[in-house]
Amino acid sequence: MQDSSPNLDNPEWLDEVTFDADGLIPAIAQDAATGDILMMAWMNRESLALTASEGKAVYWSRSRGKLWRKGESSGHEQRVSEIRFDCDADVILLKVEQRGGIACHTGRRSCFYRKLEHGRWVTVDPVLRDPESIYGSKQGD
Repeated sequence: MQDSSPNLDNPEWLDEVTFDADGLIPAIAQDAATGDILMMAWMNRESLALTASEGKAVYWSRSRGKLWRKGESSGHEQRVSEIRFDCDADVILLKVEQRGGIACHTGRRSCFYRKLEHGRWVTVDPVLRDPESIYGSKQGD
């Protein structure tokens, strides 16, 4: 991250973030260079603080009930260049460099690979790499 990263010794900046009743906030990962939306995940206070301090995206996995460092099993980490939040302070935007060009556990660049056309969801983005070759039989990140 840049020099403007938050002061983690004095985490008052975290008090301005509105977490939901479960202590979570939605986080959108956006390609810093192209503006493409890559994925959406959840963060808790700890994962947001870690993301700010490490400069790499750390999320909260609701299904696993633990912190999830993006790329920990795939190698497709997200280097964070900016962290923003919206006007209501209840959505985080991460501007990232997506390592390996794949953000989705399906092997695609983005999780938003389906488009509504004539009342049907149509897959419009290709698989760049077979998920089995990335993760084997384990859950993707």
